[in-house]
Amino acid sequence: MLCTNQIYKAPPNSGEVVLGRTLPSLLDEACDRTPNSRAFNQVTQTGWQALSNHEFRTAATELALGLLDLQLEAGNRIALLMHSDVNFCIADMGSLLAGLVNVPIDLTQTIEHIIFILQHTEAKALIISDLDLLSQIIPYLQNATHLKTVIVADVPIEWHQRRQQLTCQQSGEYEKILNDQNKIIPDNLCLSLPTSHSPAAAAQSVIDIPQCIQVFSLEEIRSQGRKKNSEFSFQELNTKLIANNLATIIYIPGTTGEPQGVMLTHENLSANALAMFTGIPDLGLGTEEIVLSFLPLTHVFARVLVYGHISYGHSIYFSNSNRVLKHLKEVKPTIFATVPLLLEKIYHKLLEAGEKNQEQSKKEKHLRVKLPRPNITLSSLKFSTNWVRKTSLATWREATVRLSTTGRTLKTHLLSPHNAISARQFYLLLSQSVMNWAIKIAQKYELGKIPQRRYALMLKLADRFVFSQWRAVFGDNIKYLISGGAALKAEIANLFAAAGIKILQGYGLTETSSAVTCNRGQFNRAGTVGVAIAGVEITIAEDGEILTRSPYITQGYYKNPQATQQLIDTEGWLHTGDLGEFTSDGFLKITGLKKSRFKLSTGKYVTPQPIESRLEKSPLVTKAVTVGADRKFCAMLIFPNLDNLQQQALSIGIDLPIEELLKHPCIVALYQALVDEANCHLPHWSTVKKFRLIYAKFTVENGVITLNQEVNRGKILEVFTEEINAIYEDKRMQKHENVTIEQIDNLCPVNQRFSCPAFAQSLSS
Repeated sequence: MLCTNQIYKAPPNSGEVVLGRTLPSLLDEACDRTPNSRAFNQVTQTGWQALSNHEFRTAATELALGLLDLQLEAGNRIALLMHSDVNFCIADMGSLLAGLVNVPIDLTQTIEHIIFILQHTEAKALIISDLDLLSQIIPYLQNATHLKTVIVADVPIEWHQRRQQLTCQQSGEYEKILNDQNKIIPDNLCLSLPTSHSPAAAAQSVIDIPQCIQVFSLEEIRSQGRKKNSEFSFQELNTKLIANNLATIIYIPGTTGEPQGVMLTHENLSANALAMFTGIPDLGLGTEEIVLSFLPLTHVFARVLVYGHISYGHSIYFSNSNRVLKHLKEVKPTIFATVPLLLEKIYHKLLEAGEKNQEQSKKEKHLRVKLPRPNITLSSLKFSTNWVRKTSLATWREATVRLSTTGRTLKTHLLSPHNAISARQFYLLLSQSVMNWAIKIAQKYELGKIPQRRYALMLKLADRFVFSQWRAVFGDNIKYLISGGAALKAEIANLFAAAGIKILQGYGLTETSSAVTCNRGQFNRAGTVGVAIAGVEITIAEDGEILTRSPYITQGYYKNPQATQQLIDTEGWLHTGDLGEFTSDGFLKITGLKKSRFKLSTGKYVTPQPIESRLEKSPLVTKAVTVGADRKFCAMLIFPNLDNLQQQALSIGIDLPIEELLKHPCIVALYQALVDEANCHLPHWSTVKKFRLIYAKFTVENGVITLNQEVNRGKILEVFTEEINAIYEDKRMQKHENVTIEQIDNLCPVNQRFSCPAFAQSLSS
């Protein structure tokens, strides 16, 4: 659908459009303009290990030359199955410099999807983080028939001995096992990932590599390239690249259940990174900015940010989700990018802090102190650690508290011991009161509005007592907190902004090389995703869909011209599948979904059709609708086929009204089994964690289906808002009281049986 409505562009002086750059050229220019001895920092057992951008450029050059020495040619695909660390960046930049097309694979993908991606892209080489990951993927690599080389980034000291074991001669019996069994990939099998990535992690068991695959360490490839490296090697390799060359293929969930690859060029990615960074006011160069990166570099959002940091010569510290809070305090970054889920967790922790203090103070039965009236403001009270721990006012007859009323000292006489309180009790009560007051002050803040004088004074007071402690969670030095990957609630953005932590929320897709819009500087409004970045045009179609056009748009889906035609129309407008509107001052708001695909608050894409279609094959299900946009996990509304369900229930003696039938433990357990069976074929983040059985009819009249009998997801979300909220508010797990697998089998239609063990495990637990 083409649109004739107003076209929105970036405001004046909000960034630059820089075209014609390759990604390696960003690194080369930064080395000359802003040399940085701590440009890349990797945590090790002994602390942070630094790499300068000159050393990084050398490493990328050596890798590029080493890869070309393996007879790889420009345009060949090389897959990256790696942790998000310095080695990933070296593998990324080195492969790009060699003219290869790299294919980053998310570590949380199922092994079935990993092999599909290797085969679909015809990848000739694979760079993998360590032997532990290799040991898990190796039994299935014979399914990737184009793969010839595996390169292991982190290897143990005894690598040469280990490599002899890896490439040992295989017996005919072993070959038979490979051919007969290992080509079958178990459903829902994922990589087992460590809680924290340790360098040089090595699998302890012997790994048998198919003889058709060569195995090297990353250092061996670099060493080979080092022999051919010269002062001009980087420039010579870079001059062979063209900005419009394909740089990467990033796989996202497809509508058929199989991943689909988004093709992005050097210019797509470099221009998007520069447009974002030139639009951020007062952004420093070199060591002026310290960055903590913990998001997966397999996602375009984190990856484009890293390209921007490389271009500006910033100091990047690589962390992970398990250590990020610790590293925030340790590194004290000025720039930190995250997804809404982490901010939501911190937000709820702050709100709970006052409630916990309040509950704790209620438990002190002998506490007999009245809080000061609301018009009296307590000044700063600081107790030394020893005093708070050891001193009790039970032995005191008099305590002095300063109040900022008239400036006088008021005396509270505690004439009897039973009225006395300990210093700790008083401190808890006081801190709880101040915390709750500060939260209420912060919740009144609105981004984009200048606070009145009285409110501004209250913000300063709250900042002295409370907000400064909130900023300490992020290391005290945060200048730019960037949120992307999913929508952030307005109340969270406002509360953090009141505390001096301004969140720059943006909007984009993998297909747009990351950012389409972004809040920044004076262009910052809570509840919106900002204004267009430089070079982007946005309009709203007649049906409310957001359309965008820019130099950052994908070339299309790899080997899928039909899907590409549906994505980009003849006038170059990319159809995002999201619904939106512009505010009166030109800020974009996301209002809903036109497409079925959505993002969780973790930033993960979810395509609901695969699990929905599997469930709807059952005669017990009329419709299944997956929900979870901007939530932590996927849930589902299941609309049973009531006629078939009642018939099956009667067959084992369950005769109840519909409302009671849908709550019966056997019925709930039956549908849980159906969900578990469908979950078996999906990556863990897109599996349905909870569901609700809904007694309602699907008709065109009530708007939940269209004339074409397609589900109207927007209407579903509107009509069943209460049921959806109840799913996410209920923290209890769904239980199947005294239900056996035999009972479930008896309830099932003749053609419905279960092969997935997940349900049996849930019953036994």
